[in-house]
Amino acid sequence: MRPDITADNEYHTPENTPHLLVDRLTFNSRFIFTALFLKTVFKSRYLARNKRYGTLQWVETSHDIFTDVERCGGRIHITGMNHILNSQGPALILSNHMSTLETMIFPGIIQPLKNITFVVKNELVKHWAFKDVMASRNPIVLSRSNPREDFRIIMEQGIERLNNNISIVIFPQSTRRAEFHPSEFNSLGTKLAIKAGVQVIPVAIKTDFWGFGSRSKYLGPIDRNKPVHIAFGEPMTVHGSGKEEHQQIIEFIASHLAAWKVDHT
Repeated sequence: MRPDITADNEYHTPENTPHLLVDRLTFNSRFIFTALFLKTVFKSRYLARNKRYGTLQWVETSHDIFTDVERCGGRIHITGMNHILNSQGPALILSNHMSTLETMIFPGIIQPLKNITFVVKNELVKHWAFKDVMASRNPIVLSRSNPREDFRIIMEQGIERLNNNISIVIFPQSTRRAEFHPSEFNSLGTKLAIKAGVQVIPVAIKTDFWGFGSRSKYLGPIDRNKPVHIAFGEPMTVHGSGKEEHQQIIEFIASHLAAWKVDHT
């Protein structure tokens, strides 16, 4: 049975969650989790290529990965889900970016509460395994190599999505990092919030349960001693230039990472 991760303000993996025997028999390696992840990837790709991957399927496959984390010994802790519901209309959801995991499980957590899409790098919409799924989700695609053009795209397409009541998940860091560097956390999200007149929801995440792979960054090792933490903050209305709110978002993330004992500089 899948956990109901949207029933309350908080979610914590139950202590009695069963750990797959086959995972334990493989000496807690990455093998079983990777196999389960790839199964979900290929299932999603098949459905998307056959025009059968809608919002419901997106949430379901996200839940599958969420559950696989727990069945392979991972423990997930989520707080502040009420803040998603309490935001006024569509919102910008701004999070630090640590691993592949948040991209995969955010849909199952947020989409049942608020309709969303993502800002993604163009390499993801060209990736053979993910391009069909990404195309079905109508993301905002950035190059990350031309800041001026990326700014134009996110302002134009961001407002279009928000006007259609679609909230947007943005990872303002240029890349995924195990540590948090505030100087790399750009202000595109708060600038878009000012122009569109919408609220922002800060999110702090610790997802180093899933590390980086040497050959594929999507197939890295997993560390069952590192619990997954996700904290949603209160919705914020951005005023003036947005510098104050941008700093508040950074402080929200940094303070949670410090509490979870993650390096940030």
